Amino acid sequence: MAAISILQITDLHILPEPGETLLGIDTEHYFHAVLEHAFANNHFDLILVTGDLAQDSCPASYLRILNSLEACNTPCLCLPGNHDDYELMQRILNTSLVNCRKQIFLENWQLICLNSQIPDADGGRLSNQELLFLEDCLNSKPDLHALIAVHHHCLKTNSAWMDTMMIENSRELWAVIDKHPQVKAITTGHIHQAMDISQAFVRVLGTPSTCFQFKPDSNTFSVETTAPGYRLIQLYADGRLESDIIHLPGQLSGLQMDTQGY
Repeated sequence: MAAISILQITDLHILPEPGETLLGIDTEHYFHAVLEHAFANNHFDLILVTGDLAQDSCPASYLRILNSLEACNTPCLCLPGNHDDYELMQRILNTSLVNCRKQIFLENWQLICLNSQIPDADGGRLSNQELLFLEDCLNSKPDLHALIAVHHHCLKTNSAWMDTMMIENSRELWAVIDKHPQVKAITTGHIHQAMDISQAFVRVLGTPSTCFQFKPDSNTFSVETTAPGYRLIQLYADGRLESDIIHLPGQLSGLQMDTQGY
């Protein structure tokens, strides 16, 4: 059965100038490497970028991101993370191919993008407006399977420091989802690692960063040399969803392991 193919990338952390590094890593180099690796082996109907596109938000970062995504010649949706300037994103990432649309329809599916950003904070929250938007999307198209995308995670990762930054009103999110059995999955960024668990028949996915990864099951901030990665998502007309994580070959070199944050 033919499927809708989505490339999810997340947590690019692109810096203001090309060649700049974060924790010793040239984040832009690996962003390009991930795109090249993904498109060398797959065809995609959509690219989904789930937040933290920029590390220090500025026009130059978003313009270079836009140019790289436009070069893929594939429709692309971008949503904000805690490091992003959402207003600036919406202004620059605003072309027919690459934009910040919050809802699209893909045959028997709808994709709903939520903003979990709290300005000037690392953690996440869904405003009443976002929750109402989600409910309206689901109420208006009950016959379509639904995939929700949001930057912050909505279930614990078992990393104590990371779980202080999850969506603080996740119960309200789940209260909406529980009323709508057409929701098949939620996919997130922020955690810089893979997650694939289920709650109430909804699959909850977390995706590795295109740069460095956080060490799983860690009480305090900790990084590891696992290579950058991305997620493949296949959506089927009958509501099935298949997904895999792909990492670049080898390990990440140059990563500053003794840091207390970034």
